[in-house]
Amino acid sequence: MFNFLRKWFSRKTPEAEVETRPLSPEEIQVSHQMAPLPRREIGQLVAACSQSIGRQRELNEDSLLAFTSTIAGNKSNSAFGLYIVADGMGGHQFGEVASNLAVRVVASTILRKLFTSFLDVNPKAPDQSLREIIEQAFAEAQRIIQREAPGSGTTLTVAVVIEQQVTVGHVGDSRAYLLHPGGHHEVMTRDHSLVKRLEELGHITPEEAASYPNRNVLYRAVGQGDSVDADIYTFSLAPTDYLMLCSDGLWGVVPDEKIARIVRESGTLDQACQRLVDAANEAGGPDNISVILVRWVE
Repeated sequence: MFNFLRKWFSRKTPEAEVETRPLSPEEIQVSHQMAPLPRREIGQLVAACSQSIGRQRELNEDSLLAFTSTIAGNKSNSAFGLYIVADGMGGHQFGEVASNLAVRVVASTILRKLFTSFLDVNPKAPDQSLREIIEQAFAEAQRIIQREAPGSGTTLTVAVVIEQQVTVGHVGDSRAYLLHPGGHHEVMTRDHSLVKRLEELGHITPEEAASYPNRNVLYRAVGQGDSVDADIYTFSLAPTDYLMLCSDGLWGVVPDEKIARIVRESGTLDQACQRLVDAANEAGGPDNISVILVRWVE
């Protein structure tokens, strides 16, 4: 049904070079922790999420959305996923309103412009590119937040997954990760924070950045400024990988290496999400915590 979709993507990710080598003892041990998902007749996305207010906040300013769909039939199969994490800013000045509005407005725009066209009797590619749809969704969220919750703002990390193709729109310091076998991980987004900018300019080290004062100050957020400029990233999701979206309430207190280990050692995605939230709370839980995990299963 959706074969046209593969042609519709304007940006393709080259196939990664394959490296063959013996597994280290650590990789062998890790590979036996997470039980492999059974092979299925149709490829599909599986996802889970978890959230906590944390231990030091009275208000939850995080919002998330996880939407996963599979359409299978005699002629074709297709999997679609939309995953969003938003971390509101502004405290009692409507930070929680900003994040909730951002999630709802972006989800509504993307599902209306992209997903519903696939459900037509005669599905056709949208008139706009996926990049244009995501940019328009962010712009609409910017407009609505400034109207409904002036003075507030929110981070916004959005992943549109169509089979194994991932397109991420991003503003702020929530993050998207790819977690690979053996504990290797990649941060797929760039933090729009003052401390990250100082680190990029070489003024402070990564170690100094971890404890830098006002490390959560952002220079780009949805709802702030005259317009919003979202970073757009496109990459592939391998069956051995995990896509993770999270707020800084997780990555800010739990080291990336521990995050990867928890995911690999958990029996299911649900268990992994809850264990990640528990780890952030055990580290003090200074902020709200949101996490989404996604896998592509063949």
